[in-house]
Amino acid sequence: MAQFFEVHPKTPQLRLIHRAVEILRQGGVIAYPTDSSYALACMVGDKQAMDKIRRIRRLDDKHNFTLVCKDLSQVATFTKIGNDAYRLIKTLTPGAFTFILDATREVPRSLQHPKKKTIGIRIPDHPVTQLLLQELGEALFSSTLMLPNDDEALTDPFDIREKLEHELDLIIDAGIIEFEPTTIIEFSSSGTEILRQGKGIAPMLD
Repeated sequence: MAQFFEVHPKTPQLRLIHRAVEILRQGGVIAYPTDSSYALACMVGDKQAMDKIRRIRRLDDKHNFTLVCKDLSQVATFTKIGNDAYRLIKTLTPGAFTFILDATREVPRSLQHPKKKTIGIRIPDHPVTQLLLQELGEALFSSTLMLPNDDEALTDPFDIREKLEHELDLIIDAGIIEFEPTTIIEFSSSGTEILRQGKGIAPMLD
């Protein structure tokens, strides 16, 4: 049965964030707010928790997974980030972007794209996410909270509770978040490309 924390969306209560960190470190799977939707998260490398997220969303190994990072120093741990990519990500974050970069050996192979050996990276612009990452001190394995056969993520924490309270360990309620997909930007040897235009605006790539 999932715990349910009502957290202020702009000034989250530190004691509740500390409890969320404990749940994550104990192998928990949580639903949490980002700047584009609610998402599922667990510790990177916790195979049992990551498999649970795959099972909830019915994802196969070909799905592009995402690591949510606190800042660019964490991004550099998990990706081979060149100067141009560094400057662009620094300009656009925090924000509603997912960046596709070549993965380093710090990324479990099961999380990398099976052919390209890439990983998605996010630095969301949401106070709850930012404080959670700051207190955790590590990146999170994350996936948009979109249930099988749905086209959009769940927006209301009470709907999340109704549908997933027996699957999750914690639901962080920061109010209703309307689903707006992130903008996906891929960095490759052939250049920088917007793969999906979403909420994030990158005028320098138009």
